[in-house]
Amino acid sequence: MRIVQITPGSGDNFYCENCVRDNSSVQVLRRSGHDAMMVPLYLPPLADQLRPQGVGPIFFGGINVYLQQKFSLFRRTPRWLDRLFDSPRLLKWVGRKASMTNARALGETTLSMLRGEHGRQVKELSRLVEWLGRNARPDVVVLSNALLVGLARQIKIKLGCPVVCMLQDEDFFLDVLPGPLRDQAWAELSQRSADVDCFIAVSNFYANVMRDRLGLPAGRVRVVYNCLPADDYVPADAPPDPPVIGFLSRMCPEKGLDTLIEAFVILRTDARLGGLRLRAGGGSTVDDEVFLDGIRRRLDECGLLGEVELLPNMSLPERQAFLPTLSVLSVPERRGQAFGLYILEALASAVPVVLPRSGAAVELLEATGGGMLYEPNDPPSLAAALAKLLADTEHARDLGARGRQAVLEKFNAERIAGKLLGVFQDVTSRSAR
Repeated sequence: MRIVQITPGSGDNFYCENCVRDNSSVQVLRRSGHDAMMVPLYLPPLADQLRPQGVGPIFFGGINVYLQQKFSLFRRTPRWLDRLFDSPRLLKWVGRKASMTNARALGETTLSMLRGEHGRQVKELSRLVEWLGRNARPDVVVLSNALLVGLARQIKIKLGCPVVCMLQDEDFFLDVLPGPLRDQAWAELSQRSADVDCFIAVSNFYANVMRDRLGLPAGRVRVVYNCLPADDYVPADAPPDPPVIGFLSRMCPEKGLDTLIEAFVILRTDARLGGLRLRAGGGSTVDDEVFLDGIRRRLDECGLLGEVELLPNMSLPERQAFLPTLSVLSVPERRGQAFGLYILEALASAVPVVLPRSGAAVELLEATGGGMLYEPNDPPSLAAALAKLLADTEHARDLGARGRQAVLEKFNAERIAGKLLGVFQDVTSRSAR
């Protein structure tokens, strides 16, 4: 089966769950003998997982998308000029320096992309569809998230193949747009959803969220959990001493790193937890620097700046080495998340998790038994839950071992890829009738 996965790249700047999820899916589908390919948009994809034969050129390069949005001249420029701005090295550099993933700064561009052939990036859309028809000839095209549904209509018209769309945390992005743009974007997304043959949500929680937000009938949304090559994660022989709290996600306000810092400040007064440290990884963008500066000031005020490491984004091998150095992992997301791939990564390393009682976290802990829940956005509640595991290492190790076994059995890459493939085959079969 020929499968094309279209995924916005993060430029390797921060921990992007959608990028990690899509890379893993493409690789396991290729290992299963299918002709699966990743086609990156905006910025270069993760460099540590994709092989050259599994990735296409960059389309909708972030610089060209910006120029075409702002200046009508660039909607008519020749390809040789556009190609200069699509240099992966240049895009990666600009991705580190500019607000290329900031929802508030991208409202008009988001709406334009949702409008597809009626948007300002129609030149890029035509180039993508032409390339897919000439080089990929897919049986099914998979969009990484619903913000890309503006591509679906032309793909179906020009290529005659079905389009499947993943659903993961689009509401986070759209809900912070300025009021009029937010309402227009949701309305356009709802209308354009008719062009998609099937949606795949990454959890039952998020399937319900997007059914309600988009008015989708239940049969149009399937649920397939994210996957992980869990065998590649090796647990530590013994828990770290002194204990270490970990964080693995983009270091931004939405992911609640400041909540974890406040819980850490509380825990440092617990005599049972002498020498407690915190290691936070996952990277950040230029938009997160003010937030991170505030965290550094807070730690400095408490005399704890030297007890916390703020690490950059990590490659897959670096994450696999980072996780076994932790006693427990917590990402205190402010609102209910669609999934949380870091949960699987921690549990695959036999590291228990402490998560807010919201979103898919509840669902995933019920499925794995690998951690504890606490009341969201409440540092004392988080500190109390963390203290229970940090003070009872035997219980923590039991939760970690239980979680690892569940990930190996229920979330392994081959099993999940088989479920995805089943959806793709069903959709293509119905499309051919």
